[in-house]
Amino acid sequence: MTDPLLPVDAYLVESLPEIWFGAVLFALGMYVVLDGFDFGIGMLYATRTDEHERETFLAAFGPIWDANEVWIVAFGTMLLAAFPRVYSRLLADNYLLAIGFVLALVFRGLGPELREQRDDERWKRYADYAFVGGSVFAPLLFGMLAGRWLFGGATLPVVLTGVGLVAVSVVTGAAFLAAKTEAGLASELRAYGTAATVAYLGGVVVLLGTVVLTDAGGAADAVLSLPVAAIVALSVAVGLGGSLLARRGQYRAWLASALALPALLTILVAVLLYPTIYPPTGLLVREAVVSPLALNLVTILGFPVLLLVLWYFKFLYGVFSGPIEGEGYGGKSAVHDTDERR
Repeated sequence: MTDPLLPVDAYLVESLPEIWFGAVLFALGMYVVLDGFDFGIGMLYATRTDEHERETFLAAFGPIWDANEVWIVAFGTMLLAAFPRVYSRLLADNYLLAIGFVLALVFRGLGPELREQRDDERWKRYADYAFVGGSVFAPLLFGMLAGRWLFGGATLPVVLTGVGLVAVSVVTGAAFLAAKTEAGLASELRAYGTAATVAYLGGVVVLLGTVVLTDAGGAADAVLSLPVAAIVALSVAVGLGGSLLARRGQYRAWLASALALPALLTILVAVLLYPTIYPPTGLLVREAVVSPLALNLVTILGFPVLLLVLWYFKFLYGVFSGPIEGEGYGGKSAVHDTDERR
């Protein structure tokens, strides 16, 4: 416990393990939010038969999807730098899930790239299979990996965590596309997004209920805590409010509320974890952190890089903030026109 008479800088040094725990979960949340809507676009792509609509979907995330994957690299790098014991145990205990996740990412990325290489219907069909399949299995397996991190070997909660990440990815993907495309297509997408919202919120309730009944990973007490109840209540309010915004045609506002759902999910993960960082072994944050000298060094080197990455993403999303026009992004004036229509 820290001395209340310590100066602010000493408090910061004493709190570095918790700061790095928050930084690791922040990187995880950024990945789930940003690459999540990419996965959702890939899943919704399977509902399209019109070639123009398919090209529109691909154009919507084409300039940014590979940049979004920076956050999974950041998550792994920060976890390794600050909590190497957790990094090694997480991968060693879940190597099949991790390999499956990486392969799904490969197929998701290769699909759109290979599709453009040949003007052959069969070739494009198999490329589309790779794209859609990777977009489904990547969040499913990553969610299951997160479930194993939280709940150990409890099968049902692990599977429900994976399915929940798939559902919330459809929500964010539908909202992102609705904010980027023309009104007719957007009104169709909101039906998928609304259904996925209901499925996601229902799944979260079932998941937490299952954890309480089975005490999966010893997390029953944490699930019954006030912070978890508040996060779940806020998620329900945000999800239902977002569906109402979508029904009113306020798609950019819907997108903001949709992206809040995976952010809240990450906060829920953090609450369920802390003060442990690897529940299957009971490893605490302060036990798992690297030595003080190494922690100070990675702090000095790491946080400026994190700030630079955040600036880059602000710039990137500013450049591609307009709506999709044909098979590319519109300019700034197009953004204002879209805002006025919606």
